[in-house]
Amino acid sequence: MVRRVDEIDMSPATSQWLLPDATPEHLHHPWLHPDFTDGGAVAMHVHLFAIEANGKRILVDTGIGNDKPRQIPDADNLRTPLLHRLTAAGFAPDTVDLVITTHMHVDHVGWNTHLADGRWTPTFPNARYLTDRREWDYWTAVAETDEDVAQVHRDSLRPIRDHDLYDLLDIPASGLDVADGVRLVPTRGHTPGHLSVKLTGTGRNALISGDSLHHPVQLAYPDMGSVGDVDPGEARTTRRLLLTELAGTDDLLLGTHFTHPTGGRVRQRDNGFQLLDASPALLPPA
Repeated sequence: MVRRVDEIDMSPATSQWLLPDATPEHLHHPWLHPDFTDGGAVAMHVHLFAIEANGKRILVDTGIGNDKPRQIPDADNLRTPLLHRLTAAGFAPDTVDLVITTHMHVDHVGWNTHLADGRWTPTFPNARYLTDRREWDYWTAVAETDEDVAQVHRDSLRPIRDHDLYDLLDIPASGLDVADGVRLVPTRGHTPGHLSVKLTGTGRNALISGDSLHHPVQLAYPDMGSVGDVDPGEARTTRRLLLTELAGTDDLLLGTHFTHPTGGRVRQRDNGFQLLDASPALLPPA
């Protein structure tokens, strides 16, 4: 079972900032309408995925979080009911077994922690938090000279490590199984240790993309990158490889920032790809 748990709708300004090359000329494709664009700007969410696999409760990324000072207006000092939504979906914080971090950008690690008695405390105290070792090492180094990154490190990353809950993994090119039917695969480029999550054994396979893709328009234009890509060339190569592997299969692509319906099947079209709708019943929102 996979459920999408919504945190916020991104503002048009933030969505456009993330994908500056997504002009109205790129948004004319009929399959992008009306869910992913109004024709003038891209539409994006911030949500996380909650997975139940053979009795394990697993989260993929943890969104932005509450009460955290951020430079991005959409993310600054939020007060959302995300934990209530998680609990209603059957994932109360103390029942979560694994938290997978696709990468350590601000909108993917925020609910790692929450404020308790004035201290940043792990939100999922009984879970192991998993990420690629390269990701931790890279952002730890950046935090030494970048105050915005240092803030994220202080309030969302370091407390998890201090409580000995983060497992830093050396993920081979072939991937690494972390639970039955849950495999981490390296999809580097957006960040040095970025990973995606393959789900198998549930009757229909799926791949949670993380930020190797931000928006379905990037299927039509796989060379279109994000402002946050650390290595734009590697990100383009990774995106094309990922989409080529999915095209023609019945595996679902689940986008971390895709608006409803969040996922679909990939098909080759012209010089790029297209997303075919998934049934909403396959991915009920919390």
